[in-house]
Amino acid sequence: MTLEGIPDSMQAVVLTGHGGLDKLVFHEDWPTPVPGADQVLIRVGACGLNNTDVNTRSAWYSKGNTDATTGEILVGADGQDGAWGGASVSFPRIQGADAVGTVVNVGDQVEKSLMGQRVMIDGWLRDWDDPMNLAKTGYFGSECDGGYAQYTKVSHRQIRPVDSSLSDAELATYVCSYVTAENMLNRAKVTEEDTVLITGGSGGVGSALIQLANRRGARCIAMSGADKAPGVRAVGPYAVIDRSPEDLRSALLDTIGQDFVDVVADVVGGALWPQLIEVISRGGRYTCAGAIAGPIVNFDLRIFYLRDLTFTGATVPPPGVFADLVGYIERGEVRPLLAATYPLEELREAQQAFIDKRHVGNIVAVPGA
Repeated sequence: MTLEGIPDSMQAVVLTGHGGLDKLVFHEDWPTPVPGADQVLIRVGACGLNNTDVNTRSAWYSKGNTDATTGEILVGADGQDGAWGGASVSFPRIQGADAVGTVVNVGDQVEKSLMGQRVMIDGWLRDWDDPMNLAKTGYFGSECDGGYAQYTKVSHRQIRPVDSSLSDAELATYVCSYVTAENMLNRAKVTEEDTVLITGGSGGVGSALIQLANRRGARCIAMSGADKAPGVRAVGPYAVIDRSPEDLRSALLDTIGQDFVDVVADVVGGALWPQLIEVISRGGRYTCAGAIAGPIVNFDLRIFYLRDLTFTGATVPPPGVFADLVGYIERGEVRPLLAATYPLEELREAQQAFIDKRHVGNIVAVPGA
């Protein structure tokens, strides 16, 4: 045993290489991390699932892949550019970005007052001498070990104490999805004047987009499959339309009385993409943070330039977005959408359920005692 009763070894799910779910291996005796001088050690209470973990495991980000996110081994994918940043991942790797837990040890350069505090982790690794430099970023659970374990370590600059009655599992539904969604809305400069069309409305980012756009006073139109539409409506969009209409413009006109929107917030891409761009009004905006239905789309440049559209990609947010989100949570301005919890040793099953996408909100893994 080590400081404060912390064991020398721990439960952890370790990614051993690119491939299928068999590459996720559960260990009972993985070495417990030791915090560096500017780091804290966190006992993980829960860790949410996200598409980045699935896509990294399958090397979906590789430019050799043109398929939708399936979680399976992908023909043409190359591990040399298989991570979100266009590089390789070092194995073995503990994934998991959405970790919530309690600080149980601190490095020599860290305030001792953090000990015992419940914290949320900002997933973005930064050069803290140059924190706004997008080229100097990494991701928790990708470029370093993450939260699919009983313990994890991070820079003290990446954590924020949270004052909330929500459970660890409920808090673990937020960070990746909601920081991504808020960054998308910021990049598209969404205000109360806007009508926003949101793809993938039942997913973690899609449902976060609904809540966060509502918080700004925007009018949200969410897209969802019919089986999940009741759950999506409960999140509170102005309207819900089918995720794969034959004619998106007609579907909008029938539902909201207009066939254009100011903003499209997209995490799906795929075959529907040309229709998404067709319904953006002149001077409107498109923002994207995913392409789960396929990354290769048919892009008519004439629509883009003749309508004076603005396109923004949204991946690395500025540091303040995470702090903003914690404030929204503490003030009750957003609510958790916890679809299911799984024991950490059942992470393969949890990730398969996540990939199957029969849920609304997010799925969370919980380490054992």
